[in-house]
Amino acid sequence: MKFEQIHSVQSWLPFEKILDNGIIKLKDSSYVKILKVSPINYNLKSELEKEAILNSYKSFIKSCNFNLQILIQSKKEDLSKHIKSLNQNNCYPEIKEKYIKYINSLNHNKKSSNKNFYIIIKKYTSNTNNLESIAIQNLQEEFFKIKELLARCGNIVSEYTNESKVKEILFSFLNSRLFLSE
Repeated sequence: MKFEQIHSVQSWLPFEKILDNGIIKLKDSSYVKILKVSPINYNLKSELEKEAILNSYKSFIKSCNFNLQILIQSKKEDLSKHIKSLNQNNCYPEIKEKYIKYINSLNHNKKSSNKNFYIIIKKYTSNTNNLESIAIQNLQEEFFKIKELLARCGNIVSEYTNESKVKEILFSFLNSRLFLSE
């Protein structure tokens, strides 16, 4: 009789550890940094502003001569607390009822979602400590470059340096179906 070895979930995940600065060391000796991008509302801009934003994005794309991945994560919004607070308000009942009906239709049609935007940058190294510090330094430099270039477009770029926040983000990436169905 042949027995198969049972592996834990951790054995097939590519993560080795999360460093103090929020950078993730992968099992293949590469390093990853996750950045969150707070976008602008492009549709509210004038034609001149839109053209300037597009030119800034072109500059961003041309300037990034390193590996990066852009990830957009949608999460259905829970509007029940908002509806409950509206029901407690007794002002303008006919307007309130129409508004609640509208919110419920958005919720029913799954059009009430929140989108999070991330940029993931990665550095490959061999397995030595000296190269680890160089990879970390390069990731930090790339973060500042991305932050500066996207600021020209009106976006705010932030980094995750807290281990628990990095774990939360990784959990949301790995459980995307859970977050889509909420």
